[in-house]
Amino acid sequence: MENPRTTSPLADAMDAALRREAIDLDRAALDALLDGVDAAPPPRDPAAWLSLVTPSPSPALAALLQDYRRHRRPAARPAGVAPGDRLPALRAYLATEGLDGFLVPRADEHQGEFVAARAERLAWLTGFTGSAGMAAVLANRAALFVDGRYTLQSRRQIDLSAIEPVTLGEMPPETWLARHAPAGGRIGYDPWLHTAAQIERFERALAPKRVVLVPVDRNAVDAVWPDQPPPPLAPAVAHGAAYAGQSSEDKRAAIAADLARGDADAVVLTLPDSIAWLFNLRGGDVPHTPLTLGFAVLSRDGTAQFFVDGRKITYGLRQALGNGIALQPPDAFLPALARLRGRRVRVDPHSAARAVFAALAAAGADIVRADDPCQAAKAAKNAVELEGARQAHIRDGVALTRFLAWLDRAAPAGGLSEMTVADRLKAFRFESDLLRDLSFDTIAGSGPNGAIVHYRATPETDRPLDRDTFLLVDSGGQYPDGTTDVTRTVVVGDASPDMKDRFTRVLKGHIALATARFPAGTPGSALDALARRALWDAGLDYDHGTGHGVGSYLGVHEGPQRISKMASTVALRPGMIVSNEPGYYKEGAYGIRIENLVVVVPAVVDGGEREMFSFETLTLAPIDRRAIDRALLTDAERCWIDAYHRRVGETLTPLVDLDTARWLAAATAPL
Repeated sequence: MENPRTTSPLADAMDAALRREAIDLDRAALDALLDGVDAAPPPRDPAAWLSLVTPSPSPALAALLQDYRRHRRPAARPAGVAPGDRLPALRAYLATEGLDGFLVPRADEHQGEFVAARAERLAWLTGFTGSAGMAAVLANRAALFVDGRYTLQSRRQIDLSAIEPVTLGEMPPETWLARHAPAGGRIGYDPWLHTAAQIERFERALAPKRVVLVPVDRNAVDAVWPDQPPPPLAPAVAHGAAYAGQSSEDKRAAIAADLARGDADAVVLTLPDSIAWLFNLRGGDVPHTPLTLGFAVLSRDGTAQFFVDGRKITYGLRQALGNGIALQPPDAFLPALARLRGRRVRVDPHSAARAVFAALAAAGADIVRADDPCQAAKAAKNAVELEGARQAHIRDGVALTRFLAWLDRAAPAGGLSEMTVADRLKAFRFESDLLRDLSFDTIAGSGPNGAIVHYRATPETDRPLDRDTFLLVDSGGQYPDGTTDVTRTVVVGDASPDMKDRFTRVLKGHIALATARFPAGTPGSALDALARRALWDAGLDYDHGTGHGVGSYLGVHEGPQRISKMASTVALRPGMIVSNEPGYYKEGAYGIRIENLVVVVPAVVDGGEREMFSFETLTLAPIDRRAIDRALLTDAERCWIDAYHRRVGETLTPLVDLDTARWLAAATAPL
């Protein structure tokens, strides 16, 4: 077909249809919009993007637009750079800019976990595809820094002859840079991709060596990435009170009151999940998390400015936002910060980009360094959100239980692989009309791949399901009423005594946390050891946190609460949803993780003298009884498992088919 960017019968027919429906959109504007649509993750509804053209296209126009998108030729971009040539290209560019090195974080301007394809600079440069990491590139050496989740994965994905893998627990990047950067050197960084706190930490570490951090106007990776995708364009839609449980106006009033108590005039919001929660909107600019990328400024009178590409704002959302939220284009953000001269402005140094602080300082604003107030507010779910979470977990439990029953029947015949089972689980989830997306790419690790904490199967690494070992499946769904995240480790074949011992110790830690009672004011770090005790007794441990916060149809990883060895001052409060996921990983053999989501609830303790909390388990799916060494369990632990399985069976049996119900009865039988 001819290139619709120039002329074709299809394009001419589409132009005529646009005119008939009085839609003011020329061919160039439509092509630019579609370039952004193609750069966004594909939504479940392939026609969702049509709402960016008009709220209600006629069937004829909708068909023409869909045909045009399928057949058009995307904008021409320069040829890509071969993976082996990318580091040399970056170094050559740095030399022309007078820089001795450059920092490449896995981050975008908003510091989110999931980023658009355009922001995958670390993956493009190094080949590492994990959700967290940073590279430091010098003229004669480079290093990739990852946490314990990605130690094995990083070594598999990068060129070890060109990049040194470093685990953050062994050496942070600022220490490595202070050791290897030339004295008096100039290290470039993109001030939009690092928080103020990160850069201040680097500056302190590099000062003794007189190494200077240099903010650059143009990202050095962007300068050598010729075929970098454009910014994404996905519809931003209203998240109604039926799911949110509270109006945006009420939320803005509450945050504004918090500003007034702190004597601040405004707060700058850079986290898209904060903006999504505050404005009751959801989007699709990044994979798996329903976010619309943008910035916001909320004033103490409750009014706000939202700096976002207006092409994303659907008609329904525009009406829902109302007059209290002024829509501004993204390039108006810095000028708006400049107008805050003399005002007390709250901004979070741990989430806002260094560029935001620089702009406020240049404007003469009185900067109040404090946490993003939306994070704590949205962490404690309201009654509507909690009921939605319970319903989402029932729905998700049906899909996961059907999958586990299928797996038990299909695995003995052989022929299954990690990608096969991940696709099958996805299909079970997508049978629900309410599912919007997976909450992350499913982790399905057979045998030794299960020991890679955040493993993702690819055609190159896809492994058949090994006999007599574990299959670890970590997965979740995004529903409009809740976000799920669940891990089950199942035996394929028979489990050895060693495997049962490790599995049972992980299970004991899971039960210890699930049954914990703790006084008000307790941070998650005070509970972490409960989940590790049984492993520690055997000289074992795991190198990741025990629990992370989870959003309400938002991020599957959400702050500020967590359960981890890392010290925390954030107290667990009723309504907070966190994961309970101890694990054990035997390199080269197998991995074990048992994960449920739990919500903090008030606890009544007879004779108690303090306000106490406990956990309500939300996740509903069987735990593999075949992997349990019952001799290691106490009577109380056996009672917990039997009670949990009884609840799973009673809740899910009426909702599954007869074959699955029979399997579920056996899977949840008392120990």
